[in-house]
Amino acid sequence: MTISEVARRAGLRSSAIRYYEQIGVLQPAQRASGQRRYDNTVLYRLAIIQRAQQTGFTLDEVRKLFFGFREKTPISERWRKLSGQKLKELEHMVEEIKTMQELLLRIQKCRCDAIESCGKAMFDRRSGNEGAQTRPRSRHRRTSSPIRRLRPHS
Repeated sequence: MTISEVARRAGLRSSAIRYYEQIGVLQPAQRASGQRRYDNTVLYRLAIIQRAQQTGFTLDEVRKLFFGFREKTPISERWRKLSGQKLKELEHMVEEIKTMQELLLRIQKCRCDAIESCGKAMFDRRSGNEGAQTRPRSRHRRTSSPIRRLRPHS
């Protein structure tokens, strides 16, 4: 099959297929008279790529699914390992989303008259300069996530 036929059957653009080859998600196609030629197995790999992306896997993770294991490792074992890692990542994301929701609800209660007073309250809270209203600092490890750094005033 030509690249345009593969693209049509897979519901992709030809440029996507060339990109997948370029980044190593798909192995380069055989060439005949300078044109890429594919067999049906490329459609099966593309189906896996599309499903993996629908479930949140990055193209780098898809590359690991195809090429990051010993050759004899069954696909089911590969999926189990990568999906376990992805589930942990999603659990972390859920916690961050919950934190964002809590912060947004607190921000909705803002009664400041000016940006400066609002910013001062946030700065004081972050700096621990809010007097008797200071909450004890969390004992959790600091992360680089901007979600964890935000502490708006009530």
